[in-house]
Amino acid sequence: MEDLPAPLLLDILGRLSDSADVARCRVASRAINSLAPDIRSVHLYCSHLRYAKSRSPLTRSSITPFKHVFCKLLSDLHLVEHVFVGIDKLLRLVSYDDVEDEDDDLFLTDVDFLRVWLPNVCPHLKSISISDFWVQSCWRRTDMLSLISSYCCELLELEVKNAWLSVDGLTPMPNLTVLTLEFIRLDDENLEKLNDSFPLLRVLNLIGVGGLKEPKLHLMHLRTCYCLNLSVDSTRNLEVNELSHLKRLHLESSGLRNLLAAIPVNRSVENLTAVSTKWESPVAVSKSIVELLLHAFPSVSCLTLTSRVWSELETHPGLGSRVEMKGLKEITAYLTVNDIGVALSTIFLLLDSCSGLSNMAIFIHRDVVSNVTSSLISTCTAHCTRVKWKWGMWKEGTTDLDI
Repeated sequence: MEDLPAPLLLDILGRLSDSADVARCRVASRAINSLAPDIRSVHLYCSHLRYAKSRSPLTRSSITPFKHVFCKLLSDLHLVEHVFVGIDKLLRLVSYDDVEDEDDDLFLTDVDFLRVWLPNVCPHLKSISISDFWVQSCWRRTDMLSLISSYCCELLELEVKNAWLSVDGLTPMPNLTVLTLEFIRLDDENLEKLNDSFPLLRVLNLIGVGGLKEPKLHLMHLRTCYCLNLSVDSTRNLEVNELSHLKRLHLESSGLRNLLAAIPVNRSVENLTAVSTKWESPVAVSKSIVELLLHAFPSVSCLTLTSRVWSELETHPGLGSRVEMKGLKEITAYLTVNDIGVALSTIFLLLDSCSGLSNMAIFIHRDVVSNVTSSLISTCTAHCTRVKWKWGMWKEGTTDLDI
């Protein structure tokens, strides 16, 4: 790598997902060591192994505190545009009993920690991602939003995971366009404050946000919204009717049918993903889950149905000759194929009801035997030649594969 042009080498170093790897490369290469200060991003995550060593009596004294390592990496850079700091996912399994009360080394949303490094790098920051140690932060409310908004007026993207957020002192951030809140404790009035503070927000991700009872989104420029793992109480009262520019919506709920029956009609969403996190067999239903989706979002042209939603559709198809869904152009479905006959009849029913459908993507669970998969594929492609078929496999926790 010593012979690579400096701009190319710098680009490679900037793409590494772990700044610890960059530090190791600096020791091994003079060229990398000389260029490293020009890298404009820091990606540092505390691994489970590092955490374990910092707690062991045998190795504790030799382990540099995580926060010190992070601050040292930042101080070595000339200009910082992107900061990603967090903890390994395995550390989520650590129990309260295993954590020392006086140890704040992984309390990453602590404002005292933010004050150490944020003022020095804020002028050029474009994105910040902080994934806190939930065991440390879940019972500590943090004013980090106020601090970030006071220093980083030019910030474009903000991601916060595993924290109890306060909006006290939060000032408007007119340039922020992407906001992700994952496993966050937030109250309704705090969400109202976020609406006012991020007027030009275009992408909003609410993932496992607790504390919301009647969430209201008043973000006129919002185009993409992911609402994942919200409580039944909050999703039942979610207001999306004022999002006039919203085009993509990922809606996940443990009470999806109840939610769809209650929310106002939204005519702006064109790309919709429906996820049900809990199987509940509906009783005495007159409409299928697809009909409810299209009633709530009548302008949808691209629809994704995950496995539990598809299973409910198989159980209660509710589609008849009276139902025509001409606006749908693309459907993506995730199937478990417990009964190939039921799966085929549901697919055919959708094809008959969606006269404007041009693309159909079906992902079959990897545990389905190959002859069933082959039979499903051949039967569908022979039945309908007007649509472009795409086939793939899926399994929980893995990446989808094309067939």
